[in-house]
Amino acid sequence: TEMFLWIERAFEGRRNQRVKLDAAPWSANKLLRKGGKQAVWIAFSLWTGFTFVGFFTPIMELVGEVAQGGGGLSITEVFWILLYGGAIYGNAGFLREQVCKYMCPYARFQSAMFDKDTLVISYDAKRGESRGARKRNADPAALGLGDCVDCLACVQVCPMGIDIRDGLQYECIACAACVDACDEVMDKMGYARGLVGYTTENMSVGKPRHLLRWRELIYGGMLLVLCGAFIWGILSRAPLIVDVLRDRNALYRETSDDTIENSYTLKLVNKTSTAQHLQWSVAGVDGLSIVTPHEITLASNEVGNPPLTLSVKEGTLEGRKKISLTVVSTNDSSISVTTATQFFAPKHDLDHEIEEHRADRSTKEHADDKD
Repeated sequence: TEMFLWIERAFEGRRNQRVKLDAAPWSANKLLRKGGKQAVWIAFSLWTGFTFVGFFTPIMELVGEVAQGGGGLSITEVFWILLYGGAIYGNAGFLREQVCKYMCPYARFQSAMFDKDTLVISYDAKRGESRGARKRNADPAALGLGDCVDCLACVQVCPMGIDIRDGLQYECIACAACVDACDEVMDKMGYARGLVGYTTENMSVGKPRHLLRWRELIYGGMLLVLCGAFIWGILSRAPLIVDVLRDRNALYRETSDDTIENSYTLKLVNKTSTAQHLQWSVAGVDGLSIVTPHEITLASNEVGNPPLTLSVKEGTLEGRKKISLTVVSTNDSSISVTTATQFFAPKHDLDHEIEEHRADRSTKEHADDKD
């Protein structure tokens, strides 16, 4: 919003100039100023949407697609650039303070975070009252007036349209536009600055301000914890993600060459900025081998889903056995991930009992048929 306001001031001037421009009939000057503002607004909005999509499509790849005239952009990328850019254009260009007033939740709970030593924008009523217009060289004390000349400059520049002289209100977004406007008027009148400024409730009534207090320490501690968690997340960011997904159709498969096979799908995510050639191996069962290819090359930020089939000689193991899979990059040996999964084989004792049960049941059924 600040950027949109800066662009608007650059093309149309300050508030009074903008009001005059809006009221003036259409002319080449008005068309140039209004059209230029809208063009820059739209360009800035599209740039913001572009950077948003750059979080999901590698930014240099996205730049290359746009450099081709936009023909390389996918429909999804175009959709999100336009959607997010349109949201920025509408919120920052037209809704502006309405977003802060009706959509932002901060104004609703900020009072719970304040105390009497919190710095807020406030009006010094003792110094400013009684309000009233006067000549620049007039003595306010002789007129029975305070320093406030009731020029309404603080109200005119407020994006929320509130009068700070009525006290702190939840609509206030602490932009300090009223502070700057009032200081300019005070300078012109030859009065001291600070009639509207940053102060605390305690300071406004002459009480000392307490810098260190429990509320401040608690909020500061929470902020430090969040910052620490953020830094730890960056430093411990895994350059490679490995997941092993078992085939859900069958626990195992018996082959004609007297081996037991288990099928999996690997999910490999290369989170580095360069291509990585990956190889994997298994351990945990003697004689366990990889049947399928055990290497792949992934580009930066690419996701690969190679199949994985493990085989072991029949009779080597029975039931379920925990195994480990290790994926290593041949480009950088420090990139290595080991994950656990399970290998299933038939239980011979259970198979023998099942066959005996089937034989007994077949014999009984045959005898019943004779009867």
